Amino acid sequence: MDVFYNYSIGLMSGTSLDGLDLVYVKFNNNSYKDFQIIHADTIPYSEKWKIILQKSIEFSADDLNDLDIKYGKFLAERVNEFIIKYSIKNIDFISSHGHTVLHQPEKGITLQIGNGQIISKITKQKVVCDFRTQDVKLGGQGAPLVPIGDELLFPEYDYCINLGGFSNISYREKNKRIAFDICPVNIVMNFYASKLGFQYDKNGDLASQGKINNQLLSKLNELDFYKKQYPKSLGLEWVQNEVYPLIDSMEKNHIHILRTLVEHIAIQISNIVDQNSSILFTGGGVFNSFLMNRISILSANKVIITSKKIINYKEALIFSLLGLLRIENKNNCLKSVTGANKDHSSGVIFKS
Repeated sequence: MDVFYNYSIGLMSGTSLDGLDLVYVKFNNNSYKDFQIIHADTIPYSEKWKIILQKSIEFSADDLNDLDIKYGKFLAERVNEFIIKYSIKNIDFISSHGHTVLHQPEKGITLQIGNGQIISKITKQKVVCDFRTQDVKLGGQGAPLVPIGDELLFPEYDYCINLGGFSNISYREKNKRIAFDICPVNIVMNFYASKLGFQYDKNGDLASQGKINNQLLSKLNELDFYKKQYPKSLGLEWVQNEVYPLIDSMEKNHIHILRTLVEHIAIQISNIVDQNSSILFTGGGVFNSFLMNRISILSANKVIITSKKIINYKEALIFSLLGLLRIENKNNCLKSVTGANKDHSSGVIFKS
């Protein structure tokens, strides 16, 4: 059998607003597990972009349309810079997650900005984007989308857990892939670290100095979301409506808040995973050594750290795969994961 490789650029912007992740990756079309992240970068957001993206949830429809175009232009310019930086010549397509502004699947709403037509026009490349909308129309959560990548690229692990803005998990159960959001992580940790003048809690050093507010911890663990059965997913709206008001009403010391959040995250993860399992942890939260230690202790699992490229860029890598599956008209959304009424191939393709 002839070996054919597909080359693409994957883009990912997470809810924690750490920045824009870009990967240049090649996949063996006969065996997706044979892949290589050739180049990878994270472009931090300027303070101006951070503020815009944070406030975009409050924008009018007209302002969101305008932002969709402006953010699409921003993405395209970063891609062109990435291509020049690494002298990239061979590109089959660009696959972009965009940036999630609204995600209320129970109301049939999900919106990721970053206009694909604009990206395609400026980069002069084929672009695949808008992976969530079709799934929501089919009755699904539109999330999480990464589990198909866990299934195809990392099948040797019992669990795949990402610690990004939110933590999410995927695993096989009764011959099907199960996945759902677990709890907020960096979206809340970074928010309270910023109150202390830090972008994030490096190594968990701030949290490690705090004391657990047991009453707050109990209330966090009792939130209704944790009682729901999967499929289920989280968004910024839930954090703003449920989490911040609860925390702020019960604790004013930001160090104690961070310590309590670490314990909350570790408890929620340990509630789900079996002991002595092989777990692939990825996402920025992996570098919070205090958090990882608490997860290891409470879940009775040894934490195995993979390569930094996989930790940092797994989601961008998998969005490249989602784009490839869409172009090949293969399923990239699993009903067992999102709750849609069927497996399907999701995403909109734009050609320059």
